Amino acid sequence: LFDIEVSPSSDIKADLRDVVICGAQDLEVKNRTALIIRFPFRVWKTVQKIQGRLIRELEKKFSKKHVIFVANRTILDKNFRRK
Repeated sequence: LFDIEVSPSSDIKADLRDVVICGAQDLEVKNRTALIIRFPFRVWKTVQKIQGRLIRELEKKFSKKHVIFVANRTILDKNFRRK
């Protein structure tokens, strides 16, 4: 993401400033590798806006890998009270 944000020709540079990654994982699927990238739920709307362009850029960077985006959510208990 940093390389895309720094490059002068990137058209998604402004949107990437708010995006952070929770984690990434390689997963073997048949004869190819899939790269699963996890984002916090609070930035998921921003990721969805730039998803198509971001996947294209990342698939160029990581050749022979599929890129999948997933949002991390925390499910709170019914007894949860805000402090």
